[in-house]
Amino acid sequence: MKYAIVIPDGCADEPQESLGGKTPLEAARVPNMDTIAAVGVVGRANHVPASLPPGSDVANLSLLGYDPNVHFTGRAPLEAAAQGIALGPHDWAVRCNLVTIEDQVMRDFTGGHVSTAEATQLLAAAQERLGGPRWEFRPGVSYRNLLIYHGDAKTPAPFSRDTRTTPPHDLTDRPIVDDYPRGPGSDLLSRFMSESMALFADHDVNQSRRRQGKLPVTNVWLWGLGKAPSLPSFQKTYGRRGAMITAVDLLRGLAALLGWQRIDVPGATGYKDTDYGAKGRYAVAALDDTDIICVHVEATDEASHEGDLEGKIEALEQIDRHIVGPLFEALARRGDFRILISPDHPTPLRTKTHSHGYVPFAICGTGVKPDRFATYDDVTAGQSELSFPEGWKLMRYFLGSTDPASVGQRLVS
Repeated sequence: MKYAIVIPDGCADEPQESLGGKTPLEAARVPNMDTIAAVGVVGRANHVPASLPPGSDVANLSLLGYDPNVHFTGRAPLEAAAQGIALGPHDWAVRCNLVTIEDQVMRDFTGGHVSTAEATQLLAAAQERLGGPRWEFRPGVSYRNLLIYHGDAKTPAPFSRDTRTTPPHDLTDRPIVDDYPRGPGSDLLSRFMSESMALFADHDVNQSRRRQGKLPVTNVWLWGLGKAPSLPSFQKTYGRRGAMITAVDLLRGLAALLGWQRIDVPGATGYKDTDYGAKGRYAVAALDDTDIICVHVEATDEASHEGDLEGKIEALEQIDRHIVGPLFEALARRGDFRILISPDHPTPLRTKTHSHGYVPFAICGTGVKPDRFATYDDVTAGQSELSFPEGWKLMRYFLGSTDPASVGQRLVS
């Protein structure tokens, strides 16, 4: 049996007035997703417990079959794993965004989509002026970087589970004065954030960006901190090998921790300009060497963060045409298979940020008895009796039995 998972990140949304009351998924032309719904089942799953923040870290951990109430320790440790950074028992990782703040408003949580080369230069300056033996600024990809605290038994980290931070993408076009870190160690994080403003103000990178008419990177924004998680391997837990295609370190880190192969695709950017066709081709090719191929696409989430309705619909249609379609056809030619389409969490265009709530999924393939639904979208899923209040249980349902009682999901009447 071969399996495929396609994750259009954050594609779940609300009805849009400009679309005559349709959601982006309803309005998008996604014939391949609709076919999967028509020959399979449609349902809904809640991947973010009410007690945890509605981030891609929590949600994707659940979508990949792990209870976030048990295994979630923070976003940054997952991204550290993607970079091959082994966190010791006293180390902490902190997500370090490069952002643009103007007049105390979060103008751009990506620092104008700063390039990786530019980010590396800025992080080098931060390390020289603000870092030290215990504080290490580690460049990642574009605006997504890390700050590592190297602790030991005698000098533990100043943070705890009570330290609270705010993701910068939750603050788009909003004032940030009340959203600096708070709790244990927050004074240190806030100091780094404030001191980086003076450090970056006249940096060569920003002088060059201004000359090109680009937004400057005003400072670092620190959030998503945590210690290394302990995750049992996917093969040990579910008895199958997996491979991940993504341009986002968060998913790369999850794959590394689960023991999955990570497949790099040329042209995969983690943005709306990603090469959808290349992702589809690499996914099809990967079926030869793994049991499960998972394709994560960030473009739908990025469009939501920007309030870009047309971009979100376009991304959905590209995912359907270049990833879902080729994968579905390739799987059907091979014999026994199953395919799952599901976002991780909703990202409403109205709020431009992640939210709690159910997301729609569709599954078809060997042993899946079709239900009464013929389209894949938020509204149809809301009418389905098939519901997973604990979203992490969806994975066992997808991989194994389709008997509702066998995995403890709820049938809603």
